[in-house]
Amino acid sequence: MRKFLSYTAVAAISLAFAGEALATEWNVSVWGKRRAFTENVEKLAELVSAKTGGEFTLNISYGGLSNERENLDGISIGAFEMAQFCAGYHPDKNPSITVLELPFLGVETLDQEVALSMALYEHPAVKADLARWNAVLLMPTPMPQYNFVGTGEPPRTLDDYRGLSVRALGGIGKAMEAVGAVPTSMSATEVRQAMDGGVVRAVSFAPHAHMSFGTIENATWWTENLNPGTVNCPVVVNADALAALSEDERDALLGSVDEALAHYLDYYQNETLAAWGPALQERGIEVITYDDATIAAFAETVAGPAAEAWIRENAARGLPAQELYDFVTAKLAEIKGGS
Repeated sequence: MRKFLSYTAVAAISLAFAGEALATEWNVSVWGKRRAFTENVEKLAELVSAKTGGEFTLNISYGGLSNERENLDGISIGAFEMAQFCAGYHPDKNPSITVLELPFLGVETLDQEVALSMALYEHPAVKADLARWNAVLLMPTPMPQYNFVGTGEPPRTLDDYRGLSVRALGGIGKAMEAVGAVPTSMSATEVRQAMDGGVVRAVSFAPHAHMSFGTIENATWWTENLNPGTVNCPVVVNADALAALSEDERDALLGSVDEALAHYLDYYQNETLAAWGPALQERGIEVITYDDATIAAFAETVAGPAAEAWIRENAARGLPAQELYDFVTAKLAEIKGGS
């Protein structure tokens, strides 16, 4: 009887350890704090856990695993299994997706941003580009057009941007440079200090980030409709970790992407944008609205040269740059035509 009980106990312990071993935990590297920008990742974690009965979990870390500029590096060495990053932080690491950051590309809604990004992420050249980092693109973090919050005398004309120090990434930086501004690239967590210290006088963000990172606290003006572009910030997974998932786990992850994005879009529209106007009014921030002629002049000055420069620079890197640009512009026209 004693021997039987000992065998039973050993078997029970073995089963417990086996059950524990079967559970899958992924570490996810993001930054800042929970906000509209991370709602796609938060919802994905919730859905994956629910669909697998808690046997597959995503542990989201806000800055505890890596600096935001090094998330792609962390994915490449398997330091964590999933991460969010912005292409404009390091265009040399992910040149193929920076085509989505070109100024005045013509994306008008977050839904169009999602559809265009997901289509580009499937392009063979883009997959190969990210494969250099052992990364697989999972989903975008769609954001509306960036605009500037600033201090001091507001730029009421394009000429007023001449010499203005601004925080602007990627294609937005190129756009501002074209009208004489002095763009500086820095991560989101650095901007408040730079703005308060006078390193930059204006910062380009989507509304959620202006609120989350405090740029509106000391600001005096906001450009409502300059709309120079946006930044593409995908969520990626480590290719080896993805391959190691069971079929059910993989289905739970990939099958939750659309629902996670739908939640994100709903949250952004109904929570973030709804709070933006009141946030500006409470702080007495002047809203600068440019007339159609000014916006048209801005686009004419910036769009063509920026696209030509992007194609030239990335063709020199060995990318099929013209093909990628043509793919994006044709796909966007198709998306708009079907909407």
